[in-house]
Amino acid sequence: MRQLYLAGAALLALLTCALPVHALGQKRLTTFDTPAPDAVTVANAGRAATIYVDKTDHPGVLRAARDLQEDIARVSTARPSLEQTGKPTGADVIIIGTIGKSPLIDQLISAGKLNVTAIKGKWEGWQVQTLRNPLPGVERALVIAGSDKRGAIYGIYEISEQIGVSPWQWWADVPAQSHASIYASAPAAVSDAPVVQYRGIFLNDEQPALTGWVKQRYGGYNHEFYTKVFELLLRLRANYLWPAMWNSAFYDDDKLNGKLADEYGIVMGTSHHEPMMRAQQEWKRQGKGPWDYNKNARVLDDFWSKGLRNTRDYEKMITIGMRGDGDEPMSEESNVALLERIVSRQREAIVRQINPDVTKVPQTWALYKEVQEYYEKGMRVPDDVMLLWCDDNWGNIRRLPTQEERKRAGGAGVYYHFDYVGGPRSYKWINVTPLPKIWEQMHLAWQYQANRMWIVNVGDLKPMEVPIEFFLTYAWNPAAWPAQRLPDYLKLWATREFGPEHADEIADIVARYAKYNGRRKPEQLEPTTYSLVNYGEAARIVDEYRDIAGRAERISAALPAAKRDAFFQLVLYPVQAGAVVNELYVSAGMNRLYGMQGRSSTNDLAARTRQLFQQDAELVRRYHEDISGGKWNHMMSQTHLGYTYWNQPPRNVMPAVTEVQVPKEGDMGVAVEGSANVWPGPAGDTLALPALDAFEARPRHIEIFNRGQQPFDYKVGASDPWIVLDKPAGRVEREQRVGVDVRWADVPAGVDHATLTISGPNGAKTTVGVPLRPATGMSKAATGDFIESAGVVSMEAEHYTRAVAPAKREWLRIPDHGRTLSGMTTLPVDAPPDDVPHMRLEYQMHLATKGKVAVHATLAPTQKIQPGPGLRYAISFDDEAPQIVNLHADSSEKAWERTVSDGATVMTSRHMIDSAGKHTLKFWVIDPALVLQKLVVDTGGQRDSYLGPPESPRAR
Repeated sequence: MRQLYLAGAALLALLTCALPVHALGQKRLTTFDTPAPDAVTVANAGRAATIYVDKTDHPGVLRAARDLQEDIARVSTARPSLEQTGKPTGADVIIIGTIGKSPLIDQLISAGKLNVTAIKGKWEGWQVQTLRNPLPGVERALVIAGSDKRGAIYGIYEISEQIGVSPWQWWADVPAQSHASIYASAPAAVSDAPVVQYRGIFLNDEQPALTGWVKQRYGGYNHEFYTKVFELLLRLRANYLWPAMWNSAFYDDDKLNGKLADEYGIVMGTSHHEPMMRAQQEWKRQGKGPWDYNKNARVLDDFWSKGLRNTRDYEKMITIGMRGDGDEPMSEESNVALLERIVSRQREAIVRQINPDVTKVPQTWALYKEVQEYYEKGMRVPDDVMLLWCDDNWGNIRRLPTQEERKRAGGAGVYYHFDYVGGPRSYKWINVTPLPKIWEQMHLAWQYQANRMWIVNVGDLKPMEVPIEFFLTYAWNPAAWPAQRLPDYLKLWATREFGPEHADEIADIVARYAKYNGRRKPEQLEPTTYSLVNYGEAARIVDEYRDIAGRAERISAALPAAKRDAFFQLVLYPVQAGAVVNELYVSAGMNRLYGMQGRSSTNDLAARTRQLFQQDAELVRRYHEDISGGKWNHMMSQTHLGYTYWNQPPRNVMPAVTEVQVPKEGDMGVAVEGSANVWPGPAGDTLALPALDAFEARPRHIEIFNRGQQPFDYKVGASDPWIVLDKPAGRVEREQRVGVDVRWADVPAGVDHATLTISGPNGAKTTVGVPLRPATGMSKAATGDFIESAGVVSMEAEHYTRAVAPAKREWLRIPDHGRTLSGMTTLPVDAPPDDVPHMRLEYQMHLATKGKVAVHATLAPTQKIQPGPGLRYAISFDDEAPQIVNLHADSSEKAWERTVSDGATVMTSRHMIDSAGKHTLKFWVIDPALVLQKLVVDTGGQRDSYLGPPESPRAR
């Protein structure tokens, strides 16, 4: 396994060095400057090489060749001729064709000019090579050959992308950069073929956004719409589609839909709950009686048989099985025997309508939700049927093949989600799935050999451009993108779409916004999601979003005008929208808190919340009306504010705000960091700051605020001269934050407390306690040891002191995976459980506390991907016996809802520390596939927050 990863990393590093700005991870085949010796001149000085493709080749290949013709014209000033008859002639030509279907390609093979051994007989293999004097009258030829029709098509689009035409040139209005010359050079053949056989998307949950856009532009889900989807899929090297189905029926709405899908080269299927190539809407339109096989078998058999007849001549993957009408579970009376009978009858229909050898017809059984339970109870389908394992609708795969299941002839695949309608809350608006999350889950699928099909629910398609392309790119060749190379992917993507000048920063912005959305989906935000008082969490969240939004706005202004529409769609809108929505909820939360505290700024925050609500609407208006001349009207009409239960609200609803009646005369109030209590209030004069810590070396603060309209003057005095105040006196309009710090060198030995006295108008006066935690007792901490501060030791998983792994196993850092920094997992991910654990991460720390402590481990919300008790780790301090912790000990729906909502599983173990001082926390792996993200040792000081305490200081 290690050799595989190192080889993949080395290969990608080599390719990256040679990449043109437009290709993602492929070897360089084209240039725009000085040509290599014997390079084919694709275009130069207003002339272009003629494209030759035989008229007897597949219609999809002929059509894609026309796309190449247009793509060359987009980039250069020349539009090449395209010839479908006759012999190639000329100094430079482009020859395209499918092995066994193109006389031109077969002639080159027979003459020994073209060796296609690398791709012959492969599924969707393509090969590109430049040849010298390949045919009489031809000096140089760029040859694009395919093992089959899609192989040839993918080779064509590889050239299109390398000359600078983004796969998203239509769907995101990415302009191609013009070049006076285009050259192609591949004296040694370059070839490729996919790892995952079927790679596709599911257009789902498509109302109101996609449906509104489709109706306005095309009148419905007809072939004019779908041909745009087909072309996009092929440019992304995908081959499979589940069509939109909420109120449409692919084959029934437009008879050209199926015909053109087959001509383009798209394999069609129907979703996990629509068997036998029939849409749910077709049953609503044509079905008679109940959707119940016990009561209506004959009608259902006829209905399904017609679906097969309608699609008999088209390439397809047939979904078998049955769920309840409308993607619901079947009735309680349904049982394994009934479902097995249904599958048997469906296969009989396939024999009658498609092929007497049913094993030759691609079929899949989707183990979605309760259907997986039927499988676990013993239901089986024939060995040639693919098992389509599913995630939990939140991007966590529920189950993957065991060693025995990997032997099945039909293989296995994965149905994944970037979008979902259902509990605990629907999420449909914008991209909320970070690429490292996709990588980690689909890496599991690859290693567990669920590699026959990967299909992902992409909702309305448009908001998911970035994760869609990564998902499909990774499906093509997972080994080319090891975890260590994940940061490079977005840099290459940004370079292709917007050029190299801002690529690194754009990549970081796109990674940040997806990570931030992934830790709490916008639809799940509440005014109190992030702590308003502890660890500065809510303010930090707002600042993080503001930072990336500001950076994106500056880049947008610096880009050429031609690129700004694409930048808005792919970068600026999702960043600005996420920033606005997060600040909206935090502002509403602070407004409520300030209202309870009686602050006059309560009303200011109410106004700010309303302003942000309007900004959200304005961003949508701009997307619909201003971008690309209104091309994308309706595409951002998904509601995303004001959820009260799992389903979407009919309209965006602003979170409730509080307003207070503010007296005219100024009136002082005091608040302290880390507490919602204020003076004057029920807490009286007992306010105290969190302890100032010598190792943490971070100041604390108090806030002096106004409860009236008129400003007032304040003074803050300290009990000791070594207390440092950044604003000891001043004037308060609304509120004033005063920083509190310590000159530790001047603090007398044994002193652990100080006091502040705050004075204001009309004789108002109060005191605030300042606890101190000097460095006493910490001098023995070794460099790098974590130091307990504020009652916790908080550690990011990747900052371990020591990693221990037995032979043939290793620890892997997945960069940027998780809610805070990164994730640590183990390789190989399909290793057997280690019931006597040896593999571990060690974290050295210095504790000031002894006695009972709790360890909170934050892990990715990985599901129980194999039969058994659940995924387990063990944890211990020093030499104590490790405690075993099972992530899936609580299998309740409530526990699952909490973990997927939080985007993490937080497990707690309890330990006894006999003495203060140096200790080593050990995290032991029992089962593979775990991803550790963070560890917090709570010695009694951890405060409530969403992301947990920031990382603790380390001894220097």
